Amino acid sequence: MPMIDVYAAADMFPADADRQLGEALTLAVLRAEGVANPGPFHLDNTAAYIHRLPASAVQTATSAQARTVRVQIITPPGSLNREGQKQITKEATEIVARLSGDPSQAARTWVILTEAAEGGWGLFGTAFGKEEFAALAAKAKAAAAAAK
Repeated sequence: MPMIDVYAAADMFPADADRQLGEALTLAVLRAEGVANPGPFHLDNTAAYIHRLPASAVQTATSAQARTVRVQIITPPGSLNREGQKQITKEATEIVARLSGDPSQAARTWVILTEAAEGGWGLFGTAFGKEEFAALAAKAKAAAAAAK
Protein backbone atom coordinates (compact mmCIF):
# COMPACT_ATOMS: atom_id res chain seq x y z
CA MET A 1 0.00 0.00 0.00
CA PRO A 2 2.46 2.62 -1.16
CA MET A 3 2.01 6.37 -1.32
CA ILE A 4 3.25 8.09 -4.47
CA ASP A 5 4.05 11.79 -4.86
CA VAL A 6 4.99 13.35 -8.19
CA TYR A 7 6.40 16.88 -8.16
CA ALA A 8 6.73 18.67 -11.50
CA ALA A 9 6.21 21.98 -13.21
CA ALA A 10 2.53 22.47 -14.00
CA ASP A 11 3.14 22.23 -17.74
CA MET A 12 5.36 19.12 -17.61
CA PHE A 13 2.48 16.77 -18.46
CA PRO A 14 -0.64 17.32 -20.56
CA ALA A 15 -3.49 18.87 -18.57
CA ASP A 16 -5.51 15.65 -18.58
CA ALA A 17 -2.63 13.28 -17.72
CA ASP A 18 -2.91 13.21 -13.91
CA ARG A 19 -5.14 10.14 -13.77
CA GLN A 20 -3.03 8.24 -16.28
CA LEU A 21 0.16 9.16 -14.41
CA GLY A 22 -1.24 8.13 -11.02
CA GLU A 23 -2.70 4.88 -12.32
CA ALA A 24 0.43 3.83 -14.23
CA LEU A 25 2.69 4.55 -11.27
CA THR A 26 0.35 2.73 -8.87
CA LEU A 27 0.36 -0.44 -10.95
CA ALA A 28 4.14 -0.22 -11.45
CA VAL A 29 4.78 0.07 -7.70
CA LEU A 30 2.46 -2.82 -6.91
CA ARG A 31 4.24 -4.99 -9.51
CA ALA A 32 7.59 -4.07 -7.95
CA GLU A 33 6.21 -5.14 -4.56
CA GLY A 34 5.26 -8.51 -6.07
CA VAL A 35 1.51 -7.89 -6.36
CA ALA A 36 0.84 -9.38 -9.79
CA ASN A 37 -2.97 -9.13 -9.68
CA PRO A 38 -3.95 -6.29 -7.36
CA GLY A 39 -7.43 -6.44 -5.96
CA PRO A 40 -9.56 -3.83 -4.23
CA PHE A 41 -7.48 -4.00 -1.05
CA HIS A 42 -4.33 -2.85 -2.86
CA LEU A 43 -6.01 -0.53 -5.35
CA ASP A 44 -8.15 1.22 -2.73
CA ASN A 45 -5.21 1.76 -0.39
CA THR A 46 -2.51 2.96 -2.78
CA ALA A 47 -2.63 6.69 -3.39
CA ALA A 48 -0.92 8.93 -5.90
CA TYR A 49 -0.61 12.67 -5.39
CA ILE A 50 0.26 14.75 -8.44
CA HIS A 51 1.79 18.08 -7.40
CA ARG A 52 1.75 20.55 -10.28
CA LEU A 53 4.00 23.43 -9.31
CA PRO A 54 4.64 26.84 -10.83
CA ALA A 55 7.63 26.52 -13.19
CA SER A 56 9.66 28.82 -10.92
CA ALA A 57 9.18 26.40 -8.00
CA VAL A 58 11.27 23.70 -9.71
CA GLN A 59 14.90 24.76 -9.68
CA THR A 60 18.46 23.52 -9.87
CA ALA A 61 21.60 25.49 -9.11
CA THR A 62 21.96 26.32 -12.81
CA SER A 63 18.32 26.86 -13.79
CA ALA A 64 15.59 28.95 -12.22
CA GLN A 65 13.03 26.87 -14.12
CA ALA A 66 14.44 23.36 -14.27
CA ARG A 67 12.60 20.66 -16.18
CA THR A 68 13.13 18.04 -13.49
CA VAL A 69 10.56 15.66 -12.03
CA ARG A 70 10.66 14.14 -8.56
CA VAL A 71 8.78 10.91 -7.92
CA GLN A 72 8.78 9.88 -4.28
CA ILE A 73 7.43 6.46 -3.42
CA ILE A 74 6.87 5.63 0.23
CA THR A 75 6.34 1.96 1.01
CA PRO A 76 5.59 -0.03 4.14
CA PRO A 77 8.54 -1.74 5.85
CA GLY A 78 10.09 -4.53 3.77
CA SER A 79 7.80 -4.09 0.74
CA LEU A 80 10.54 -3.74 -1.86
CA ASN A 81 13.53 -6.01 -2.24
CA ARG A 82 16.56 -4.84 -4.26
CA GLU A 83 15.14 -6.09 -7.56
CA GLY A 84 11.86 -4.34 -6.80
CA GLN A 85 13.74 -1.11 -6.14
CA LYS A 86 15.50 -1.35 -9.49
CA GLN A 87 12.26 -2.29 -11.26
CA ILE A 88 10.18 0.60 -9.92
CA THR A 89 12.92 3.14 -10.50
CA LYS A 90 13.17 2.06 -14.14
CA GLU A 91 9.40 1.89 -14.69
CA ALA A 92 8.62 5.19 -12.96
CA THR A 93 11.26 6.94 -15.05
CA GLU A 94 9.84 5.43 -18.25
CA ILE A 95 6.28 6.44 -17.29
CA VAL A 96 7.32 10.05 -16.63
CA ALA A 97 9.26 10.28 -19.89
CA ARG A 98 6.41 8.74 -21.90
CA LEU A 99 3.68 10.92 -20.42
CA SER A 100 5.76 14.09 -20.64
CA GLY A 101 6.19 13.40 -24.35
CA ASP A 102 9.95 13.90 -24.03
CA PRO A 103 12.20 10.80 -24.05
CA SER A 104 15.09 12.92 -22.75
CA GLN A 105 13.07 13.55 -19.56
CA ALA A 106 14.43 10.27 -18.21
CA ALA A 107 17.75 12.03 -17.56
CA ARG A 108 15.95 14.64 -15.44
CA THR A 109 13.65 12.36 -13.44
CA TRP A 110 14.52 11.59 -9.83
CA VAL A 111 12.91 8.57 -8.20
CA ILE A 112 13.23 8.57 -4.43
CA LEU A 113 12.32 5.39 -2.60
CA THR A 114 11.47 5.76 1.06
CA GLU A 115 10.63 2.86 3.33
CA ALA A 116 8.53 3.74 6.35
CA ALA A 117 10.06 2.84 9.68
CA GLU A 118 8.74 -0.27 11.42
CA GLY A 119 5.48 0.88 12.99
CA GLY A 120 5.71 4.18 11.11
CA TRP A 121 2.84 3.61 8.70
CA GLY A 122 -0.56 4.68 9.97
CA LEU A 123 -3.78 3.30 8.55
CA PHE A 124 -7.17 2.70 10.13
CA GLY A 125 -5.89 4.60 13.19
CA THR A 126 -3.18 1.99 13.76
CA ALA A 127 0.60 2.31 13.52
CA PHE A 128 1.38 -0.58 11.17
CA GLY A 129 4.55 -2.63 11.05
CA LYS A 130 5.37 -5.92 9.35
CA GLU A 131 3.19 -7.96 11.72
CA GLU A 132 0.11 -5.77 11.27
CA PHE A 133 0.57 -5.63 7.51
CA ALA A 134 0.85 -9.43 7.32
CA ALA A 135 -2.40 -9.79 9.28
CA LEU A 136 -4.13 -7.20 7.09
CA ALA A 137 -2.94 -8.90 3.89
CA ALA A 138 -4.12 -12.31 5.17
CA LYS A 139 -7.52 -10.83 5.96
CA ALA A 140 -7.78 -9.27 2.49
CA LYS A 141 -6.72 -12.55 0.85
CA ALA A 142 -9.35 -14.49 2.82
CA ALA A 143 -12.03 -11.97 1.86
CA ALA A 144 -11.07 -12.22 -1.81
CA ALA A 145 -11.18 -16.04 -1.66
CA ALA A 146 -14.59 -15.96 0.03
CA ALA A 147 -15.93 -13.63 -2.67
CA LYS A 148 -15.09 -16.15 -5.43
